[in-house]
Amino acid sequence: MPAEVNLSQGSATLRQRAQALVETRRFEHAITAVIVVNAIGLGLETSPDMMARFGDAIRLVDRAAIAIFVVELALKLFAYRLRFFRNGWNVFDFVIVSVALVPASQQFAVLRALRILRALRLVSVVPSMRKVIVGLFSAIPSIGTVIVMLSLLFYISAVMATKLFGAAFPEWFGSFGASLYSLFQIMTLESWSMGIVRPVMEEFPHAWAFFVPFILLTSFIVLNLFIGVIVNAMSEATDEEAHDEREEILRELRALGDEVRALRAATEKDG
Repeated sequence: MPAEVNLSQGSATLRQRAQALVETRRFEHAITAVIVVNAIGLGLETSPDMMARFGDAIRLVDRAAIAIFVVELALKLFAYRLRFFRNGWNVFDFVIVSVALVPASQQFAVLRALRILRALRLVSVVPSMRKVIVGLFSAIPSIGTVIVMLSLLFYISAVMATKLFGAAFPEWFGSFGASLYSLFQIMTLESWSMGIVRPVMEEFPHAWAFFVPFILLTSFIVLNLFIGVIVNAMSEATDEEAHDEREEILRELRALGDEVRALRAATEKDG
């Protein structure tokens, strides 16, 4: 019985040490450096010249990075056990590394291209990037409303463009799908004037009355709503995190004040 107790205590101590290790800044910085080096190596694999000259070294670095990632996840699994899977970022890292461990045979050849997804682990390692992703996810409900508005505007405009300009310009507006794509190109302001609108205006001089309001609504109003929603969500996420940090500091100060008062009371009693 005492041996079992000692074994349990020793295991708990090892888990505490493993948790303290994976939560240190040095460990996080080391993993970040490995991710960056691995991403650079995966990029170099696309160059035939670099692979011809340094192919063995690049492949060795790739295997070493995978080994380090596996050890990192093993340490976290040992330290947190089932709590590891309660953190979405840990699950994200686990999936990315698991994909890298699947053998890139003929059946899974596409997974070789997916190895570059390991670079996305920077998002889970770097706190500032995590804030950006959290802000984006918190903005999804509002973004959905903007997407519905934009989709409705595109639908109405595509139907109108097909009926107005489809017969004269079938390549751009001959069908509903072609009109949608042409309007998307116009929204991005890529060759919209000389490429599409001016040729249409040679046949329909008043076509500007359709295209100019469309550009104003989509490019300068609706798309800016996207930016505004995302920036607002990120600001709220940052404020919430700052509020939590302030609350934690206040709790620590209150606990410290209680300890000081208890120590003062004990000192006065002894005196």
